[in-house]
Amino acid sequence: MFELRLLCPEDKVEMLGEALDALDALSVSVEDADAHTEAEQALFGEPGMPAPKEGWQRSRVLALFQGEAAARDAARLLQVQDFFEGCSVLGLAAVPQQDWVRLTQSQFAPVEITPEFWIVPTWHEPPAQARQVIRLDPGLAFGTGTHPTTRMCLRWIAAHPPQGRRVLDYGCGSGILAMAAARFGAAEVDAVDIDEAAVRSTLDNAQANGVRLRAGLPDQARGAYGLVLANILATPLKVLAPLLWSHVAPGGSLVLAGILERQAQELTAAYAPQGELRVADTEDGWILMTARR
Repeated sequence: MFELRLLCPEDKVEMLGEALDALDALSVSVEDADAHTEAEQALFGEPGMPAPKEGWQRSRVLALFQGEAAARDAARLLQVQDFFEGCSVLGLAAVPQQDWVRLTQSQFAPVEITPEFWIVPTWHEPPAQARQVIRLDPGLAFGTGTHPTTRMCLRWIAAHPPQGRRVLDYGCGSGILAMAAARFGAAEVDAVDIDEAAVRSTLDNAQANGVRLRAGLPDQARGAYGLVLANILATPLKVLAPLLWSHVAPGGSLVLAGILERQAQELTAAYAPQGELRVADTEDGWILMTARR
């Protein structure tokens, strides 16, 4: 395989990517051409949402082709297009044959939530000190323990075990929070999501971990729960405020994540008619907000 390396401004990234797809590139990736310099730019987005920009002011576009001839033809064809103005070819290089499965797996190490609670991919052995382990591989559904919002929720569950309580995981994704609640003593766990693929992922992951829970679409959430978890996005969390609060039992807890630090005040205002939200944890610009009923 051969990699074609291109340099382009931010406004050409999307068009260049589409052209490379049309030229049968096996994959196209975009990097900050100024990474690791003073000109490096950070792009932040919310989980499950697209990045706020298609690329950086100076973007390096990497396209992988099956053979050298295909990569050279792509470079030649791109350079004569009007839209290529302002772009340049950085070079062409052979990509050594690798075990891509092992390479991908090597990027996902066990995730420490607490010294005794770990999220561990199936190709790793749990650390010796782990007392609570959830086996989870990267997949289509959000929630593998690597994102700050997920880690904060898991830390909260470990610090406040829902022993003997009914628990609702609203927007369950991979089911990681629901499984953690079950691991820490929940009597019943309902996991719901609007995405049927997430429901299937949750059921599969629960079975693989020997965890008992119910998973389904949001209408499966019924009655009051001692703990309601929702790690989604700030906007739907605001819209769902009356619904989520209605499921919190007297004396129960509401735990919300997927919120940026700058969104704290608007979430507080949205939930004010129901209860007082407080910031319980912060990590990498994200916050965890909780309330008691």
